[in-house]
Amino acid sequence: MKKLMAMILVAVMLMSCCLVGCGAKKTVVVGYTIYAPMNYLDEAGELIGFDTDLAKAVFENLGYEVIFQEIEWEAKYTDLNSGTIDCIWNGFTCNTADEDDGVLRSEKVDFSYNYMENRQVIVAKKGAGIATAADLNGKIAAAESGSAGETYAKDFEGITFKGFTKQTDCLFDVNAGTVDFAVVDAQLAKSYAGKGDYAELEIIDALSSDVEYYAVGFKKGSELTALVNEQFEKLAEDGTIAKIANKYDVATTAITDFSDQK
Repeated sequence: MKKLMAMILVAVMLMSCCLVGCGAKKTVVVGYTIYAPMNYLDEAGELIGFDTDLAKAVFENLGYEVIFQEIEWEAKYTDLNSGTIDCIWNGFTCNTADEDDGVLRSEKVDFSYNYMENRQVIVAKKGAGIATAADLNGKIAAAESGSAGETYAKDFEGITFKGFTKQTDCLFDVNAGTVDFAVVDAQLAKSYAGKGDYAELEIIDALSSDVEYYAVGFKKGSELTALVNEQFEKLAEDGTIAKIANKYDVATTAITDFSDQK
């Protein structure tokens, strides 16, 4: 009798484990900030955007449930290393020489393949009299704290720098006249400057940075880096990346050939 009861108990335990295992799904937490066209809310309050859709496509193919966690950009490394998020996927500039706190970004995180081109651009009010670098002398500059925009802004002589939590906050203050210009990602600037509430803002093309690249940032040694790279190749080959890029009007800057990054 004891033997039979023991066998029944083992069988029940195995069934329970099987049910739990079958019902459980791996999750991955994606850290992001809000700005179009990468990650933003539609009229129904749903998170959409090029990065949002691409992250979903990648991780769903890998069998993960994707959880999006809004972060403060300046705290991105702390969030990543503490395990609050599993990756930084939000227009993360990965250029070789870029540093944060005097340390190369590539030494702080493992980067995926580059998946999009970008530049840092200067946005000011129309008629502000900004056309050359000399015109920025004595002006107040806004950029997202800890971003490539902050680095680029501080390269201009004679500016006073003011850091913000979000890139969109920088544009708001330029519009309000509390700062003279903002340094933001070209992808964001094209979505806002000259449109709607920001109709009086313009991009000063002559002062744009050299080309930059976006990549996904992972904790050093993460196995996800290689897995995401494999998915990038597959999604480029089957046309998914191009389809998402066309949806968000970034087809001219999205990368769909990763052969030179292997």
